[in-house]
Amino acid sequence: MMKNLRDALRSSGPVATIDQARTSPPPSVLAPVDLTDPAQVAAVMTIGARVGEILIANGTTSSDAKAQIHAVTSSYGLHYCHVDITLNTITVNSIIGTTRKQPVGVFRVVADMTENYTKLQEVDRLIRSIRAGATPPEMAEKILDDIYNAKPPYPWWVSIAGWTMLGAAVAILLGGDLSMSALGAITAALITSINLWLGKNELPYFYHCVVGGFLATVPAAIFYTLAARAGTTIVPSQVIATGIVVLLAGLTLVQSLQDGVTGSPVTASGRFFQAILFTGAIVAGVAGGIQVADLMGAGLPPIETQPPTPTYSSAAVRIIGGAIAAAGFALAAYAEVRAIIVSAVTALVGGFTYYAVLIPFGAGRLFAVSLCAVMVGLAGGLLARRFLIAPLITAVAGVTPFLPGSGVYRSMYALLNEQTVLGLNNLFLAIGTCMALAGGVVLGEWITRRIRRPELFNPYNAFRAAGRITFQQIRRAEQAASRRLTGHPSKKHQPKPPKQPKRPNIPPTGQ
Repeated sequence: MMKNLRDALRSSGPVATIDQARTSPPPSVLAPVDLTDPAQVAAVMTIGARVGEILIANGTTSSDAKAQIHAVTSSYGLHYCHVDITLNTITVNSIIGTTRKQPVGVFRVVADMTENYTKLQEVDRLIRSIRAGATPPEMAEKILDDIYNAKPPYPWWVSIAGWTMLGAAVAILLGGDLSMSALGAITAALITSINLWLGKNELPYFYHCVVGGFLATVPAAIFYTLAARAGTTIVPSQVIATGIVVLLAGLTLVQSLQDGVTGSPVTASGRFFQAILFTGAIVAGVAGGIQVADLMGAGLPPIETQPPTPTYSSAAVRIIGGAIAAAGFALAAYAEVRAIIVSAVTALVGGFTYYAVLIPFGAGRLFAVSLCAVMVGLAGGLLARRFLIAPLITAVAGVTPFLPGSGVYRSMYALLNEQTVLGLNNLFLAIGTCMALAGGVVLGEWITRRIRRPELFNPYNAFRAAGRITFQQIRRAEQAASRRLTGHPSKKHQPKPPKQPKRPNIPPTGQ
């Protein structure tokens, strides 16, 4: 029964681009290039490297980017090439020629790591078109030029509005009311607006995180003091945690762990170090904000060191808040309208699994986050394939509401107040949450691929064997060239091959 269900799901509906790239070659070679011409081969590899550059810039894992680069090059007849991706560098190598082998290589650096999901969708459509045989190499180069030079599909204020939606929704997820949601929205808009200005002035992103952490703390302390004087109460820790989640959403902590899970340890180490460095910058900014708030006489109240467990009565509000948060992040990353809606539905499925199923039945926090991430990867993968959206968009946006902003703030607050054990406990809990999100999303995506991918077909072994350089190939090529020059001499006039030396008869050990 399961086999019939899997076959039915596999044969119905569209297939994701990455599934096609991993399981089968293009149906036919489109305008095959001259594989003996280094210039044409290098041009094809450059097209593949440029495609990979956009994929890597938007957070695609190295293994998926390699598979899609292979799909592009093989569509133009270059079946054998080796692709290596290390952090932000892409290297493509191949060996061409028949009698005389010649290596050809292309090297490209991913300079801009800014997420733009519209460009990701355009590249996804380009790969599909190349595989279908509708885009020759010259047209592919022009389309890539247009994608590189295209302006964002929305004005800058629309992106800030997306971050504002994210901040307002995260405040609700943390247990806040409408007033806390408004403060979270104001904090997110303030952080992203100033960081946008800093980015235009080419300040390194490390300082963006420091400024963002500072801006998440000082306004919260000011609002808390003003509310206390007015006789009302706000929870500044929720406002600060909202700002931290907004900053963490732009980092690659979950993506770096996905690289490690999918077999790219070097790239994963580099991205993980970068994410930890930026997270440390956020912590430094928050710590500086706390010190400045104390000097201003607007000190923050003590917070509970353990986060409260979500209650079942607020499950519906939190589920809707998670969907709004995912949609806001997708909007902030310039996703298309269809991708925004699918991301919201994916987060809705994950939030229902977490708040309405796992938490009420007493599941542990990390276990619940892991299963929630599996549902995000599974539901997002199925929906993305149904509506021809890159699965990465739904995966990243779907886990955004579960980023551990509150855990990062609690760990930092405990460490600053000489509560080392509690601080380290919350810090490791935050890192464990990110690992659970990464591992769960990869597992859910793997299940989706097993359900929806086409049958495995990989005929590249002969091409890989032909691309190797051996001394036997060199000797045969020299003999063929000698026969052509001497007028095809008969067999008896051909030089005898040198005798192979006899192997010495070495007795076995112990005799």
